[in-house]
Amino acid sequence: MAGVFLDWYQVFKALHVVSVISWMAGIFYLPRLFVYHVEQVEAGSKTDVMFQTMERRLLRGIMNPAMIATWVFGLAMLMAPGMIDWSAVWPWVKALCVVAMTAFHMWLAGRRKDFVAGANVRTGRQYRIMNEVPTVLMLIIVFAVIVKW
Repeated sequence: MAGVFLDWYQVFKALHVVSVISWMAGIFYLPRLFVYHVEQVEAGSKTDVMFQTMERRLLRGIMNPAMIATWVFGLAMLMAPGMIDWSAVWPWVKALCVVAMTAFHMWLAGRRKDFVAGANVRTGRQYRIMNEVPTVLMLIIVFAVIVKW
């Protein structure tokens, strides 16, 4: 069985990269939508409903499937024997950052529910600051994987 994962390793890696790109596109865009939503839109207006629809579709239609695919293909690569040196620091750093990115994703999903409930209490500035979280995590992940500390 492990041989199958080794044979398909490059395919899993390519699918993992595509999934990560899709996930990151959404994870960068959703907080930006929140900035515009909180700064430019009156609660209860047609535009409010439109923003809620855009945010829901981005989260459910792109971000959630991309996150799940990222995890599935990433874990599939881990099943290939001998491909990861677990005595090195980098796979642990990457794993920690991916868990943090997933937690950030869930935080964004919660903020979307706040908008739906009319209970958002955060400012555009706060969403702008939070938009830097995935950037920092992405940089750490990329350097950990490429440099292999």
